[in-house]
This record gives sequence, C-alpha cells and structure tokens, in this order.
Amino acid sequence: MHRRPPISRRTFLKLTATAAAAAALAGCTPGQSSTQSTKIATATSQNNVPPGETLAANPTGTATSEPAQTEVQATDTAASTPEPTATSTPTPAYLAVIHGPDPAAITRAAIEALGGIAGFVSPGFDVIVKPNICTDYNPPEYASTTNPTVVATLVSMCLEAGASRVRVMDFPFGGTAQSAYEISGIQEAVEAVGGEMHIMSYPKYISADIPMGKSLKKIRVYPDILDADLLINVPIAKHHSASRLTLGCKNLMGTVLDRNLMHGDLHQRIADVTSLVRPDLTVVDAVRILLDHGPTGGDLRDVKQMDMVIASRDIVAADAYAATLFGLTGADIGYIVDSANLGLGTLDLASIDLREIFLG
Repeated sequence: MHRRPPISRRTFLKLTATAAAAAALAGCTPGQSSTQSTKIATATSQNNVPPGETLAANPTGTATSEPAQTEVQATDTAASTPEPTATSTPTPAYLAVIHGPDPAAITRAAIEALGGIAGFVSPGFDVIVKPNICTDYNPPEYASTTNPTVVATLVSMCLEAGASRVRVMDFPFGGTAQSAYEISGIQEAVEAVGGEMHIMSYPKYISADIPMGKSLKKIRVYPDILDADLLINVPIAKHHSASRLTLGCKNLMGTVLDRNLMHGDLHQRIADVTSLVRPDLTVVDAVRILLDHGPTGGDLRDVKQMDMVIASRDIVAADAYAATLFGLTGADIGYIVDSANLGLGTLDLASIDLREIFLG
C-alpha cells in the first residue's frame, strides 16, 4: 500500500494545511500549524522522529557548531561491530552523511542508513527525481549540475523497489532542457538504468495557493511535482551569488515558473515554495562542490572534491549540514532559517541522530 492516502500529492498537501486535518491528528500540540503536525506525524510513523520530538526549529534559531553524530567505519566492521541478533534491526538515521570514492555506493549507503528504499517507494509508485540541471554551460566536472551517477543510482533504486516509472526533470534557466539534460550527463546516466527524462513545458504549469506562505501566497508550479507519489530532491551543494548557497530548498525554485516573483524577498519566498512542494527525501550531492562563482561556475579551480552524499527526510537538517561544507551553519543562510521558522525541519543538528559513515 502507498504510504500516503489514495489521493493526489497536491490534494494531500492542501488537506494538511487545513484546520480540519490538524484536529484529526492525535497529539497535535498547541501552536503547531496543521501542515507541520501532519508532516511530524508522518515522519514519526516512519521512525524518522523519536516519540515526543518534533521537527520544530531550535528555539534559539541557531545551529550548533558540533552536531552529535555516530561515525561508522565501514572498512573495519569485523573488529568494531558486534554480531547482530536475530531480532535486532538497525534504527534508521535521521540524517546520513556518507563518505567514499564511489558516488553510486555512497548514494545507496545513504538511503540504507535512512532505513532503505522500501521506506520511500511502494510497488506502483510514480516517482519524480528533481536534480539541479540549471544550464547547459558546463559538463558535470564543473559542479554546477547534480552528479549524474547520484541521480541515476536513485532512479535505479526506485525501480528496483517496484516504482512504475521514475521521471527526472528540471527547468533550466540557461539553454534548453534538451541541451542541459545532455551536457550535464544526467540524461545518458538516467536512461541507461531505465528512467525517463521529462521536459517541463510552459502550458502545463498551474497556479497553486501556498497556505503557509508568508511572503508568497500563490505561484505557478509544475503539477506533476505535486501529484507524484514520491518526490526526491537532489541538489548539488554550491555557491550562489544571490542566496549565498544553493542547497535543497533553493533547488525547489526549479519547480516553479515565476522566477521573477521569487527575487523580491528571495529567502522567505524560497521557504514559502518549500512549504508547498515538500519533497519526501532530500539527497544533497557533495561529490564535488562549487565554492565560488555559482550558480553556473565554469572554472575548475572553484571545484572541490568532497566524495560525500547527505540525505534526510528533513530538508532543513540536510541543508544545515551541507552549509558546514562551506564553513557556514544553517543559521547563516536566510532560506534555511526561514524554512525552519515555518516548521519544515530542524536547524538543531545536535538534537538528531546524525550518522556519518566512511566507505573504503
């Protein structure tokens, strides 16, 4: 069975924004928005949030500099890991940080650390994967677009779990979708594992209300993004001249048509769009990161090899950790703070099960 009600993603998200939905939830605490409460209940039911804890932001609005984490050295498990018992099952991590030289292996390990792909995909699911394919200016080694192997691995895992189809899509602002898909290397990688590249066409966009929006109350959004059974957000971690960094929340600008509307109050409006789109899983590609001259890059001297993937159901926590790769915290990036203030996740990395794993 699907983990969502048998209604469209868009309808489900609208319902969660109503007071009626909040009243129907047991354990809804005073002061929580109905949408926040619904997502908390969903996450808790999937062993994502310990009982009694919520996805609310740290009351201080700041991220701690030393998150609590569990390190696992995958190359030395025989000496350090006790034999599992017949009844023991690993507890899914809240946030997984995986290091290793093979992008496919670290991507798979990140999803396994979160409890496995079966916790996200049921047979028959219609899945959309949203990478960052912003332009056709540079091939993947320039770290302006998401790593093709990371994207293709997620597509392959979803198909292995029984998804009926997996589409990969973005709306580039430089070049055509066809040329950007090809030059990024993503089209070849995705089609090789059985996924589909989808062109997001202008006429299909719809006007959608943003119930939780503070600065943005309505936006034209691609309807398939809202209707999919599962949305996986796969940004690349990189510098951005306007928002300082492009990470998970910022990557969702690629789901909306009215880009000019976003820039009047950029950080809050990114958070507002995030509250509408609500990806189920965020996987931050940090195989290579772009340190300067983003979002388009073009100079290999600005690229740093990190060999890392970050994954969580909580887009705020994923972004907050990814910010540390640039010597920053989540509290330094306006849209991450604004998303936390909307109740979309936590900035407090010290309060979560942050599991760091090193693959040889």
